[in-house]
Amino acid sequence: MHRVFRLAACALLFPLTACLSAAQQPPVGPARFDGQRALEHTGKVVAFGPRPAGSAALARTRDYIKQQLKQIGVPVEEQAFDARTPIGVVHMVNLRASIGSGAPRLVVGGHYDTKLFKDMRFVGANDGGSSAAFLIELARVLKQRPPGVPVELLFLDGEEAVRTQWEGDDNTYGSRHYVEAARAAGTLGQIGAFVLVDMIGDRDLRIKREQQSTAWLTDIIWDSARTLGRRQFVEEATPIEDDHVPFLEAGVPAVDIIDLEYDAWHTAADTLDKLSADSLQTVGDVVLHALPEIGKRMGRTRPP
Repeated sequence: MHRVFRLAACALLFPLTACLSAAQQPPVGPARFDGQRALEHTGKVVAFGPRPAGSAALARTRDYIKQQLKQIGVPVEEQAFDARTPIGVVHMVNLRASIGSGAPRLVVGGHYDTKLFKDMRFVGANDGGSSAAFLIELARVLKQRPPGVPVELLFLDGEEAVRTQWEGDDNTYGSRHYVEAARAAGTLGQIGAFVLVDMIGDRDLRIKREQQSTAWLTDIIWDSARTLGRRQFVEEATPIEDDHVPFLEAGVPAVDIIDLEYDAWHTAADTLDKLSADSLQTVGDVVLHALPEIGKRMGRTRPP
């Protein structure tokens, strides 16, 4: 009764909220991924227009990402390089944002560039926009909700081919450079696993298992989806070439979370109205649920 009396007395003089101490405030739960926030970030990115590697629009996108991460309090650094492409040398920049330190670390990445088209306006809401926005929102959550394992969020440049077709080395410029730089620095073994997100905002989300991806890593993520009742993660499998391949080739466990069954893929129709906050929410919830188990398994499979 003593606490109730003090509160009542206080309320006579001040608003109730002013009387509550921090300890008396209703408990605040752990930060949750917010699909609507992620969709809003996607809209901001799409507003920059087409964002092929080396473009001014992609530089503005990069500034936006860095600004958002700074506001969250997550340090970010640029990994700049000049890529030799079929249309000449293109300056590209990966962004690396770190939450926690030590090894092994989990890298969660996605590309933020869009494919170069000269005959149409391609803004890549899903293909390039959704992954960049997802990583920004994931940074906010992990900053407030430490994952228990060092995480690096990797915004990859140059995923898209500059020619019409995806062939040879005309693709995955950013991920290949990242892996090569880590190998040259002798730090490749510090990467415990790589989780790639790509084209994850489709309203009709349907994510198949990617056949080349590391089995144990795929199983953990799909088990999390099953536990959460997220049926958008299906058991069918398909092979997909993407930014996870350079990691796999370097011996790093990697998985690709991607929905390639998207009618607007590489068309002018890949716009914000084709996306859903619920889809981004689904992937965010599943990835966050999987993190503890990935961290445990990662520590066993790739010691520092």
